[in-house]
Amino acid sequence: EVQLMESGGGSVQPGGSLRLSCVVSGLTNGNYYMGWFRQAPGKEREGVASITNYDKTSYADPVKERFTVSRNNAQIYLEMRNLKPEDTAMYYCAADVGYWRAPPLSPSDYIYWGQGTQVTVSS
Repeated sequence: EVQLMESGGGSVQPGGSLRLSCVVSGLTNGNYYMGWFRQAPGKEREGVASITNYDKTSYADPVKERFTVSRNNAQIYLEMRNLKPEDTAMYYCAADVGYWRAPPLSPSDYIYWGQGTQVTVSS
């Protein structure tokens, strides 16, 4: 059984930083890609950043230059800096198996999902 577990969410003031982590287990195929997504109340789930097993990355425009995705074996991280109130959302990590020249940011391209961790940015 494939399982993903996020951690590191919390509440910060605007301009602050947080680091999210996600551990994946049960994926025996090493050729998998992983991504971070977020969903705010009343909005659709959107891609934030993604990474392949050879460290090719993709970023959504609203987080470029502020967020950094990285990977270490079966763990994926999201370093978030200069956080804004509009970054407030439930953050999910996801994974799937396959090859992409650039890892996707569409939720429909992922089949394994974690339960999410809340990030709140407020003064």
